[in-house]
Amino acid sequence: MTRILIVDDQDEIRAGIRAMLRLDPSLVVAGDLSDGLQVVPFLREYPVDLVLMDIRMPGIDGVEATRRIRAEHPPEKTRVIVLTTFDQDDIVLAALRAGANGFLSKTMSPAELVAGITEVVGGGGALSAAATAALIGHMTDSPPPLIDKELLRRFSALTPRERDVVVLVASGLGNDEIAAQMSVSPFTVKTHAVRAMTKVGARDRAQLVSFAFRAGLYP
Repeated sequence: MTRILIVDDQDEIRAGIRAMLRLDPSLVVAGDLSDGLQVVPFLREYPVDLVLMDIRMPGIDGVEATRRIRAEHPPEKTRVIVLTTFDQDDIVLAALRAGANGFLSKTMSPAELVAGITEVVGGGGALSAAATAALIGHMTDSPPPLIDKELLRRFSALTPRERDVVVLVASGLGNDEIAAQMSVSPFTVKTHAVRAMTKVGARDRAQLVSFAFRAGLYP
C-alpha cells in the first residue's frame, strides 16, 4: 500500500484528488492539509510514502514546503509530486531543485495521476508534457557555459542504445514515442532509461535531462 498526503488550499481540489485516487485500491490517503506550514509537523507524526503538493498556498508555497520536507526526509523515503496549473520553467526548476520527484498538471486525467504516482513510487520521475517542455526550454535557452567533464565521464559508461534513449528523453518524448521511433517496446525504453539513470547517478528523468544538457548531450 502507498500512503499519500494531499496538500492543497482548495477543498474541492483535495476532494477531487481523493476521488481520483480511488481508482487504485493500493493508494491510501493518509491525510489532507490546506497549508504548507502544516506539512512537516504532520509527517513527523504520520510518515507517508508520497506527498501530492500544490504550489500556490497560504503560509508557505509548495516549493518551500518541499524544501523543508527534504531537510528531514530523503527522496527515497518520502517522495513529492508537485501539482499545479502553472507549467512555467521557473516554477518547474524551483520545485525540482527543492527536491520534488515529479511535476504534474491539475488538468490531468485520473489515469494520468495514478500513472504518475506509480512511476514516482517505483523510483522514477513524473513530468507533465508541459513541464517537460518548460524544463527543456530553460535548458536550451540557458546552456551551461562549460561542459561538466565529470558528468560527461559518467555518460561515457552508457551503451549506444542507452545514450540514444537519453537524447530522446531530453528532447521531451515519452516512453511510447521513443519506443515507436526506436522500434522497441516501451518496457525496453524504460529499462534503458533506468539503467542510464543508475549509471550517471540521476534520481529521476528530470535530473537525467538536466545532467544530459550539462554534459553536452543536446537533442
